[in-house]
Amino acid sequence: MDESVVIKNQLHAEKAGAKPNKKSIKRGTARLELIGKQLKEIMVEVSELIRTDTETQAIVLLICSITGIGLLTAATILGETNGFELIRNKKQLASYAGLDVREKQSGTSVKGKPSISKKGNKHLRRAMHLPALSAIRHDERFKAIFVRLVSKHGIKMKAAVAVQRKLLEMVYTVFKTKKEYDKEYFKKVQTKMEEDVMEVVVQE
Repeated sequence: MDESVVIKNQLHAEKAGAKPNKKSIKRGTARLELIGKQLKEIMVEVSELIRTDTETQAIVLLICSITGIGLLTAATILGETNGFELIRNKKQLASYAGLDVREKQSGTSVKGKPSISKKGNKHLRRAMHLPALSAIRHDERFKAIFVRLVSKHGIKMKAAVAVQRKLLEMVYTVFKTKKEYDKEYFKKVQTKMEEDVMEVVVQE
């Protein structure tokens, strides 16, 4: 997938040049088609591997019920954590993925703004990037988290990383509870709060 992005960028640059090299474009296009074919083959292999174990298949289906999480992301998370074998809680998971917040310190003083450690599993962090962006667009729960954090510090990338962590933690919750993700949960809570407020107003 990384190679595919690189080739697309190269092709774009070549085509935008003053004198595009037709042979170079032809070679790049051929490589892109080959990578696309191989990616499809890999996805089929991943799907077949998941189907060979009924328990794994059931877990993957539950994880994929979370907004933004697809088959490849679910497989990556399970593979990189060995099915959460050594993960005991959300905090440990965030630390393992390198999505935990660390403060830059010098001696006894704190210098610089807090940031994620990035010392954990880079494959997990990368796997959560696009799903988090999708969740922000299509899920009210994660959109609310993103909007709240952006309004707080104004840094969209920092807020998106926070959503990555929340999304990964949600995967862990679904894995542990064996319950499908409820996309309408946030709306239900809002509705219940509004009903409670109206009830109080009526009583007064």
